[in-house]
Amino acid sequence: MLFSMNKLVLLALAGAWASGTPAAAQSTEKIDAAALAKIRDEGMNRSKVMETAFYLTDVSGPRLANSDGLKRANEWAKKQLTQYGLANANIEPWGEFGRGWDIEKSYVAMTAPYYHTMVGAPKAWTPSTPGAIRMPVVVMKTAATAADLDKYKGQLRGKIVVMDVPAPPKPSTEPDLRRYSDEDLQKMADPAAPRPAANMPDAAALAARRALAELRTKTADMLISEGAAAVLSARGGIYGTFNTTNGAPYAADAKPVLPEIEMTIEDQLRLIRLVEAGIPVEVEMETKTRFQTQDLKGYNVIAEIPGTDRKLKSEVVMLGGHIDSWHAATGATDNAAGVAVMMEAVRILKATGMKPRRTIRIALWGEEEQGLHGSRNYVKNNFGDPATMKLLPAHEKLSAYFNLDNGGGKIRGIFAQGNEAIAPIFSEWLKPFNDLGAATVTLRNTGSTDHIAFDAVGLPGFQFIQDGLDYFPQTHHTNQDTYDRLIADDLKQASVVVASFVYNAAMRDQKLPRKALPTPPKAQ
Repeated sequence: MLFSMNKLVLLALAGAWASGTPAAAQSTEKIDAAALAKIRDEGMNRSKVMETAFYLTDVSGPRLANSDGLKRANEWAKKQLTQYGLANANIEPWGEFGRGWDIEKSYVAMTAPYYHTMVGAPKAWTPSTPGAIRMPVVVMKTAATAADLDKYKGQLRGKIVVMDVPAPPKPSTEPDLRRYSDEDLQKMADPAAPRPAANMPDAAALAARRALAELRTKTADMLISEGAAAVLSARGGIYGTFNTTNGAPYAADAKPVLPEIEMTIEDQLRLIRLVEAGIPVEVEMETKTRFQTQDLKGYNVIAEIPGTDRKLKSEVVMLGGHIDSWHAATGATDNAAGVAVMMEAVRILKATGMKPRRTIRIALWGEEEQGLHGSRNYVKNNFGDPATMKLLPAHEKLSAYFNLDNGGGKIRGIFAQGNEAIAPIFSEWLKPFNDLGAATVTLRNTGSTDHIAFDAVGLPGFQFIQDGLDYFPQTHHTNQDTYDRLIADDLKQASVVVASFVYNAAMRDQKLPRKALPTPPKAQ
């Protein structure tokens, strides 16, 4: 999931779907109990979801945007969806993305004052070291102004630079795994207090942001010009976990940077304490990374279950999640779990012989982590441009899009994205799964993942509410986001709920209700 925004509730609308809705509003929805029973039986008793997760994670490996691992996962997913019996499976380009990048070797250890293997990985899109290097380290404090950089001139040549940790982590007494309590879910469903109008950044705030960006660029340039050999940094994490991100842009014409390893804060702080105590510290490291520049396009995996109703088969119900990940682990909770659930949902529908009236289309998005590129460009190419609100003919044919990308927890409900007309429908659809813990419908918005691309052009796009488990801070974008953090029963439950929602949407006499079209930014 995209890191730049909190993936929990981001925007609260002044209202939510509550239990006091009149019965008349709930009585018009047709539920095929026999079909849902088949879906539940297949998904709970003959599930393939963990097998799918295994191939996406352990077999495909890390799936950084435009990397070899992502290509392996895309090819496997296309093949698997075809074997399930889906039609028109394709790895579809959405446009130009940028360079791919893969790690071929990575090693870092402290060698003086004693030997200690350290935990880390190269930052994405950073270059290789010239083989193994063993050098003294120097600690570089976070600069507040360009003048702060001057004190390091003449001190960095032939050194490995250890960046300061501005905020050391604090131990927590919170449990490792956390599920939503009934009280938590009720708070989600209750009407939210009106939010104050958002304040646009003033000129001073914008100037401060520009100054900070310029200072970061100057720091990177100075490290190169002063002859530093490599960089060690830490951005977050605790108890041996480290967060990872990119150390350079993925654009084909990006400026050169130094080799950089992002590592655990505990290892980073040890180095800093030793240096500050006046004890000479030496580090040995080697990174071997490879850039892919032959194909700069980004891709989505698309496949369909064709509709069977003569009048409705041209209409589409979509489901999906992003198949790309970060590179320090195998992207299990972010987002192989969501992809495995969505693939399992369509497998269930095929295995149970369902004949949807509308076409069901699954989309496994690429390059989500760098800015929802796969879904945003798919929407722009197929449905409409949110910048101008110029809509394409297929816009009218989409009934809904359902997304999963909040970790590996079971589904507890759904965010209705402010769509008041759809809330009672979703409430009815969840009733058969109340005993599995899925009951909450909230009108609140959530963001930072691929349903936002649909919502931006007025299409019904939704993200499910999932138990957080250890998503924050243990697995999300960390070196601990592995298959072992997945819970089979949670993913089975989620697969059944998703398959049922998609089936219900495909079988309705009418498409799902929509909100009013957003006002395009250029018209505001």
